[in-house]
Amino acid sequence: QVRLVESGGGLVQAGGSLRLSCAASIRTFSNYPMGWFRQAPGKEREFVAKISFTGGNTDYADSVKGRFTISRDNAKNTLYLQMNSLKPEDTAVYYCNAVSARAPVFGSWGQGTQVTVSS
Repeated sequence: QVRLVESGGGLVQAGGSLRLSCAASIRTFSNYPMGWFRQAPGKEREFVAKISFTGGNTDYADSVKGRFTISRDNAKNTLYLQMNSLKPEDTAVYYCNAVSARAPVFGSWGQGTQVTVSS
């Protein structure tokens, strides 16, 4: 049974920062590349960032490159997303999941965490 719990979202002004966390109850967390996705109102869920097993390799959507940083702590089964220079277009519900390329692996999702950026 996989359980993903996202947290850390909130309301922030444009230019501000937030740090998201994802607590994953996956027995072999360190065996999975992990990623962040987001879904804005009226839009499909989209890929944001991913990180390799050990954290040595990362990949970002062009829209967040240079502003967001993904990291992980395998000892704590936790994934992070540091978001800087936030823009109103970053407003969305953010989710974590294991990834294959830029696609989610697990069919079930957590509840997500809402990020709202005001202009």
